Amino acid sequence: MNQEKNAASVLLKETIIEGMTDLKAKDVVCIDLRETDGAVTDFFVICHGDSSTHIEGIANSVRKVVSKELGQKPWHHEGKQSADWILLDYVDVVAHVFHKEAREFYDLEGLWADAPVERIEEVN
Repeated sequence: MNQEKNAASVLLKETIIEGMTDLKAKDVVCIDLRETDGAVTDFFVICHGDSSTHIEGIANSVRKVVSKELGQKPWHHEGKQSADWILLDYVDVVAHVFHKEAREFYDLEGLWADAPVERIEEVN
């Protein structure tokens, strides 16, 4: 991976994390998929919220912060109707905002257990 693309992916990941933590997302983790065979993105950033309203708020915060700081919009998004799991696909980084039960059910961290995981400290 070239250094410029790598730096852009890392900056996008950090900006997504900022958008999540701004709205007090729970248990934010980043899975580094750059060295994982078969991965279609560089990073997954995963968190959960306490309610459908909280989940939508977190996703909106991510969109707003990434747009303001980097001028990017998600290439694709899914899940706003149910707000059980909202996915924001920025190509190099995919943000997942779950309801806690859905996060446990889909267990993305377990599916990508071979990849390095960074746990983000919660801001109080």
